[in-house]
Amino acid sequence: MEEEYSMDPAQLLEAATDFAYHPGAHSDASAQDFLNRFPLPAIINALQTKADYPGLESALVDCLEKLFKTRYGASLIPHYMPFVIVGLGAESQKVRHLACQTVSCLLENIDEAIVIQLIHEYGVYQLLLNCLISGDAEVAASSTDAIRKLASHSKGIDIIFPESGNEATNLVNLATNCSPLVCFFLMDGKSSVCLLTDNVLYAMNSSVLKLVLHFRSC
Repeated sequence: MEEEYSMDPAQLLEAATDFAYHPGAHSDASAQDFLNRFPLPAIINALQTKADYPGLESALVDCLEKLFKTRYGASLIPHYMPFVIVGLGAESQKVRHLACQTVSCLLENIDEAIVIQLIHEYGVYQLLLNCLISGDAEVAASSTDAIRKLASHSKGIDIIFPESGNEATNLVNLATNCSPLVCFFLMDGKSSVCLLTDNVLYAMNSSVLKLVLHFRSC
């Protein structure tokens, strides 16, 4: 498969740079035209196998970020979830940041029923928390944003705040074992979630208090 999607890295670098740094937002037609010339599997393959080519990783990350912000690009994300999952666990902070942003694009543009199914099926929420805990400041911020967008879905809040208080993904439990930086992003994320609906605020009231108390002790 690597040979099937292999492309000249110099050519791909030039095209990805032009697309990524084109002023303004791209249209769906522009995104589709780019992907007709450089198929998404080829871009992903290059990101995974040619990341050491000078400047290529940054150009591809920025290119994919703009692609997925178009409605056409976002419509492709459900078909490439394995790539997103690999990206959320990647060693490269740039790739992890891209993966978190890709999840945000998914949550903003795809039907809720499909999104929630994908989040469950691929264990995306746990991976976002891992990014929050072990990523750099940019990754932590982008994972927090994705979690906030997940909370904006009616069924997403059930993933973030499971009924069992012993869940590893429970934000309060997580906060009791995190660094001050992670505490900050958790507080930021929970503050954003709190503003969503009265029902969510009611459900979170005691949890927020516990998190505030822990944050003050960080």
